[in-house]
This record gives sequence, C-alpha cells and structure tokens, in this order.
Amino acid sequence: MRTVIALGGNAIASDGDVTVAQQRARIGALADAVGELAERGDELLFTHGNGPQVGQLLLQQSRADAPERPLDVLVAETQAQIGYLVADQLESAVDGRVTTVVTRVRVDPADPAFEDPTKPIGPYYTESEAAEQSFETGPVTKPTGESAYRRLVPSPEPTAVLEIDEIRGLVADGVTVVCGGGGGVPVVGDGACEGVEAVVDKDHTSRLVASAVDADCLVMATHVEYAYRNFGTDDEEPIRETDAASLRRALEAGEFAAGSMRPKVAACLRFLDAGGDRAVITTPDSIAAAVDGDAGTQIRP
Repeated sequence: MRTVIALGGNAIASDGDVTVAQQRARIGALADAVGELAERGDELLFTHGNGPQVGQLLLQQSRADAPERPLDVLVAETQAQIGYLVADQLESAVDGRVTTVVTRVRVDPADPAFEDPTKPIGPYYTESEAAEQSFETGPVTKPTGESAYRRLVPSPEPTAVLEIDEIRGLVADGVTVVCGGGGGVPVVGDGACEGVEAVVDKDHTSRLVASAVDADCLVMATHVEYAYRNFGTDDEEPIRETDAASLRRALEAGEFAAGSMRPKVAACLRFLDAGGDRAVITTPDSIAAAVDGDAGTQIRP
C-alpha cells in the first residue's frame, strides 16, 4: 500500500513551543507510530505544516537588525529545517533511505485569494501595534482566548507541484520522501518561476502529491481523532465511517470550520474524486490503526 501522511504543523510544534529538542521528540514519537507500517512493506510519503516555525522566524525577524527575508524564502527555510528533522528521526523507523525535497507549487496570479488575504501568520500585535505595520493585519483570538491582531497573507490554491517528477522517481526507487512542507513554496510563471508572498494550504498540496504518485490512502494527521458533526456543541458526534457523497453534503452545509477541518475534508474529497481509494482523518499516534481502518474518520469513494 502507498500512503501519503500529511502532518499538521502542531503535530510537530505548537505556537508556544518551537524548540528543536521538542520537535525531535514529537517526530520521534511519530516514527514509532508509523514504524509498523514500514515493517510490513507499506510505501510512505510525508508532507507537513510549518505554521509555528514560520511564525517563529517572522518574530525573530521583527526583533533583529537584519535584512528582511520574503515569505517564500521563509517557507523554503522551514521546509529544509523540518524536513531534516523528519528524515533524521524516520530513517531508523522505515529501515531505508529518507529524502527531503524542498518543494515549489505553482499558483495562479489571478487567484481571488490575492485580493482577499485571510491567512493569519507571524507574531501577535495589539491594535495600536497592528496599525503601525506596513502589511495588512486582522483580528484573531490567541490560544489563551485574548483578542489580538496578526499579519494576513493570501492563501491561493496550488495548481501543480513543480518537483513531482523527481518525487515520483524517488518513490519508484523505494525512497521514503518528505515533501510539500508548509504547502510548498508558492511561485508564479510557466517558465522562470518567481516566488510570491503567500502561504499555500498544505492539505491541498498533500492531495495533489497523493494523486500524482497514485497513493492508495491519504492520511490527515491533526489534533483531533475524528472529523465531527456539530463540533464544539452538546450534540458533537464523531464521524467514524462515511462516503464521499455524504461528507460532501455536510461540507456544503457548512458543517466544518474554515481554517481547521474544512480544508482537510475538502482535500480528502478531491483526492477521492481523482481516484484515491480511501482518505482518513486522525491523530498522529493513531496513524497505523487508521491506515488499517481501525481508527479515525474513514472516508471512501
């Protein structure tokens, strides 16, 4: 079986805890969870988020007397940083070579997202601090429940993974690949590409990768064990088994929150529409059981 595992950024680090030691520990625990899949011969590819790590770099940059690095460069930096840590921790678990591919994704410069930046990134600001920034900001709620402001950037749809031929070649050679970090570095242009100030949703890049390598299963590893109906209410109900048509009706009815479960569900449905056999939403420590059909939200065509 060939499986693409999409690791949420908070599966590796939280906004308040981005130390290298903590990231190693979390990835090490993940390696234990996926080791049994590799032992039986499953082919594994990994993608990952990078929100906390990019946020830390932006915070450091705002405090340092140093030349500013554009957002596309920061995404590339964190791809290499996290990819190195993932490869280092996974190599013994998968008993083979692990290679990290710094990945670019093409986006359409006419994507409406460029006119409506909605993705919050970077440090938190007070209202007065936000008014002094040279970029667009918007109101958010901190994990502690306090109101604040953050930088808002576009989140365009990825249309192609530029390194996909190299990724396919590595997979064919039996290499475990880490790619598509942070959704990939967003670029525009059909020939010579140019990076743009945006953040691509890693869930949509993950489904592009999964379809391109003919994966059997796409796993969305996140902070909750299931997708839920009526999430956060007294009527909350986990979705354990479902089909694409039923889940699409729930998505179109506004069942899932934008910025959290909604893009994961949408990406899973598009993977299945493209011919995937199964998609799963689960927690990192339940990945092996979820691949076996025994945990998480199981979504079939």
